[in-house]
Amino acid sequence: MGSFGGHIAPGLAFCIIGLWHLFNHTKLHTTNPKSYTSQPWFPISKFKHLELYFIIAASAASISMELFIMPLRHHPFAADGSLPSNHLHNLEHATISLTFLTYAALAVVLDKAAPPARTTLTHLLAVAALAQELLLFRLHSTDHAGLEGRYHWLLQLVVFASLATGVLSIHHSRSFLLSFARSLSVFAQGVWLVVVGCMLYTPRLIPNGCALAVEDGHYVILCGGGEAAERAKSLASILFSYYVVGVSVFGVLVYLFVAKLYSKDHVEYHYIDAAHDDDIDVGSDY
Repeated sequence: MGSFGGHIAPGLAFCIIGLWHLFNHTKLHTTNPKSYTSQPWFPISKFKHLELYFIIAASAASISMELFIMPLRHHPFAADGSLPSNHLHNLEHATISLTFLTYAALAVVLDKAAPPARTTLTHLLAVAALAQELLLFRLHSTDHAGLEGRYHWLLQLVVFASLATGVLSIHHSRSFLLSFARSLSVFAQGVWLVVVGCMLYTPRLIPNGCALAVEDGHYVILCGGGEAAERAKSLASILFSYYVVGVSVFGVLVYLFVAKLYSKDHVEYHYIDAAHDDDIDVGSDY
């Protein structure tokens, strides 16, 4: 992260996974409303573990970018083997990706080993990955002050929503609402990361009075004065409000579309007491 591409690429990955879960949870609940049970991931007919392999590949690519491609001289360590202060944020971002890579790899192992608790354990691994993500964003070595800090603080709210709904889903596995909210929040993480990448690292989108600069080898947003900084942070909060409305509308539209696509007529049979039904002639010939 810390750049346009560093936010856009992981943002798109979160969007893909969130939208995939949103679609499949809605499909599963629509076709089996009474027997619905939350799933941590969804297989594909010809490539069963494609979702998990996608997470592994995306996480590995992210780790490579953070540790070996993006840092100066393509190496995160100093000549004496220590980690320079300006590369700590690269290691933190790579650690987040490593956690998701571990989740996906262990999910594949659990599915192939097929122990009785594999679904619950996979849910727990996903929750652990989200908790690690929130912790590292919260204790970030980079001092996200001012405008940048506001955007990343709002991101933490979305990550917390994913974590909270994930924890609750372990105990309430039959709740479609929790699964839907978790999927939508994962998608929302991706959308907000894309928004952050665009708003902070596209010069013409940066608020008046602020500018993009380079400090310790990474980009930062500097605002000229207190009034400019407060105005920029207020604009970020307003944008987040519109973003919440937009994601909510999008989630409902996806639900309606998938529900209509996979809905089927449910024929219900009711016992009719002929003795108390004046409209039925029990003596009629058929």
